[in-house]
Amino acid sequence: MELLTKWVHYGSDNAYSGYLAKPAAAIGTQPAVIVLQEIWGVDGHIQSVTDRLAMSGYVAFAPDLYALNGKHPEPLKPERIAQLKAFMDSLPIGVWGNPEARSQALAEKSEEEREALEETQKMIFQRDIPAFLQRVTAATEYLREQEPASRGKRVASVGFCLGGALSAQLACLDSKLAGAVIFYGNAPQTEQLLNIECPVIGFYGGKDARITDGVPAFAEAMNAAGKSFVPHVYPEAPHAFFNDSRTSYRVDAARDAFARTLAFLNECLSEPNAEQVRLPNS
Repeated sequence: MELLTKWVHYGSDNAYSGYLAKPAAAIGTQPAVIVLQEIWGVDGHIQSVTDRLAMSGYVAFAPDLYALNGKHPEPLKPERIAQLKAFMDSLPIGVWGNPEARSQALAEKSEEEREALEETQKMIFQRDIPAFLQRVTAATEYLREQEPASRGKRVASVGFCLGGALSAQLACLDSKLAGAVIFYGNAPQTEQLLNIECPVIGFYGGKDARITDGVPAFAEAMNAAGKSFVPHVYPEAPHAFFNDSRTSYRVDAARDAFARTLAFLNECLSEPNAEQVRLPNS
């Protein structure tokens, strides 16, 4: 399928930016999906996921959470983040979540390289969530009200890791959101759940205890609040199992999760009373 892709500016004074993809052959307006990045930014993987969703018939948009007025802080420039990602991928799975082991691995680098990696790592962990949510909520407004390809249509969110947590947060903040998909992201606070109006689905790795151990409590709180939440846990999958650019990628879990994601999006983004084709004897 041929896609139309571009970087667009949006928000107050067009201070925010993001990567947009849409089917070139689509006629009229289409529902939209916001793709919320991992800590690595809107890198090749997130752009690929955005393209895959556009190829599935949606206007897909990945807001760049690190850019302001088209610029990234020096430690968060794509090439600097790519260096940190390459360093982390050279280490055994689990080191990222172990500060002592991470520091020991950094100590083996040259002073210049270590300082650059530590600076980028520090800024990534600082995570200005309120600022990120401003970009994300502005993106939903842009897709609903300004983007010609999706104006007036429903919007859902799909997020990964940091973006998974933001997808859940967006569901708490945006009463018009049609659906939220969480890939191995932290759950919102229990008191926030009462504001959720849309269905939520989650995908988690059984070997990602830091995140997945909190899923049962999240599911119980959602059920108690009368909200729709369907979690899926893949027992042998680690954190970031969907990211096919990393050693954590697990193809079976990723394939199943993506199929379920597309079915979920089709359900919550379809227009009411849309005509459905029924096969004979179905």
